[in-house]
Amino acid sequence: MTETTKPAVLFVCVHNAGRSQMAAGYLRAIAGDRIDVFSAGSEPGNAVNPNAVAVMAEEGIDLAGAVPQVLTTDAVRQADVVITMGCGDACPIFPGKRYEDWELTDPAGQPLDVVREVRDDIRGRVEGLVASLV
Repeated sequence: MTETTKPAVLFVCVHNAGRSQMAAGYLRAIAGDRIDVFSAGSEPGNAVNPNAVAVMAEEGIDLAGAVPQVLTTDAVRQADVVITMGCGDACPIFPGKRYEDWELTDPAGQPLDVVREVRDDIRGRVEGLVASLV
């Protein structure tokens, strides 16, 4: 029996404080240990957006302990799939990787109802991503 390598997904947004954290939370919850999940920001914030933490808690996903991480070239190199969310050209491009850009509203400064809409959009996209990877 051969052991297969798990796919690795990297979610990237500017501050790594909202969209990418929510996407990583959903992917961990939905895929379990079948996919390695990472998230980072080109200019990471000091903390995860409290509204993102609140709306994910409504889904039973705890982001309270999440900390924004800086995007590194190594992180991109290790990922099989890189999903960007509004970070433009800040993400290095490596041949042979799958890149997707998800156009999503930035939840920063938005009321809870808008953040919930972003969350629900992310969930649908993550479910499609899981279906394509496992």
